Amino acid sequence: MSDAKKIRFVLIGGFLGAGKTTLIGQLARAYAAAGKRVGIITNDQAENLVDTQNLRSQGFDVGEVAGACFCCSFDDLVSTADMLSADGAPDVLLAEPVGSCTDLVATVVLPLQQLLGDRFELAPFGVLLKPSHGKRILSIDAAEARSGFSPQAEYIFRKQLEEADYVMVGRRDQLSDAEVEALKQQLAAVAPNVPVIAVSPATGAGVDEVMGYIESPMTAGRRLLDIDYDTYADGEAELGWVNLTAMIQADVTVDLDTIAADLVGRIRSEVVAKHDGHIAHLKTSVLAGDTQAVANVVSNDSPVDVGLSAGRSVSGTIQVIVNARVAMDPEDLAEVCRVQVNASALACGAVVTSIAARSLRPGRPTPTHRVGA
Repeated sequence: MSDAKKIRFVLIGGFLGAGKTTLIGQLARAYAAAGKRVGIITNDQAENLVDTQNLRSQGFDVGEVAGACFCCSFDDLVSTADMLSADGAPDVLLAEPVGSCTDLVATVVLPLQQLLGDRFELAPFGVLLKPSHGKRILSIDAAEARSGFSPQAEYIFRKQLEEADYVMVGRRDQLSDAEVEALKQQLAAVAPNVPVIAVSPATGAGVDEVMGYIESPMTAGRRLLDIDYDTYADGEAELGWVNLTAMIQADVTVDLDTIAADLVGRIRSEVVAKHDGHIAHLKTSVLAGDTQAVANVVSNDSPVDVGLSAGRSVSGTIQVIVNARVAMDPEDLAEVCRVQVNASALACGAVVTSIAARSLRPGRPTPTHRVGA
């Protein structure tokens, strides 16, 4: 395969709730508008991912790698890329790894370069910073409140930034110039000499700069981590993961946006008030036919955001998907989600007809390949 035919492989990293899916949607639209063929690969520890539904509902060609992170499912990542190329190779392949993963340069970027360099051209590795956690985890003021997560989970957050070729400060539309500058200064201590740009995945501001880095001749994967896998594993295991799918029947007309926001709010209240849980990301998709609403919160004190509005009311059969990533016991988290799905349905005059949830703590990462320093 000639260089001109290679697929541009773009890996966008960042902690849970950073806004990676929204950013990838913006990038996909920008590339499509430029006449490029785009494929997207999402990733999760379990099936039924809100992000996959969200991106597919926007008309994108999306494959999902479920059951483990990209580094531990490298062969599945490659086979998913093959599937997306079945009807013609995309020009650009956008890939979103699990938000609690790090060491991606050594286990994904460089192995793709070395083993499949005839097929893929690796773009510089960008990491999206979640400001609400960044302000606390990166603070040098010991008196300032911590993030609510353990030092092991914060270790993952920092390592993600350390291995980036460039860092994106997210949610630019919600930050003042002074806040952006303060985060850049804090980042300089964690990731010295790494370019930093500000971007708003929600509004699209700064996406052109991100594309500039993606298309730049900058070498991908320049920063191999010195990483303690015991600490890494402990940090991942702190988080309880729940993927829940339910079907509800509404014999009255209900507003999809209202259901999505109400459900996220109910789960968040229960997690924080009764279980002292710390939310990394909590999101729900409410889908009726081809109409979808998506709502989420990214921390204990962040507002409920309806990131994808359905803008309509419906009756009949509605699918609900909940993805919860919270520092608490996963079985307790699953029960909270089940109870609140029923409560939310009842509140709008609907009933739950089926519900299934998978709960877990991520196991120790065991990469398929790892390129050493």
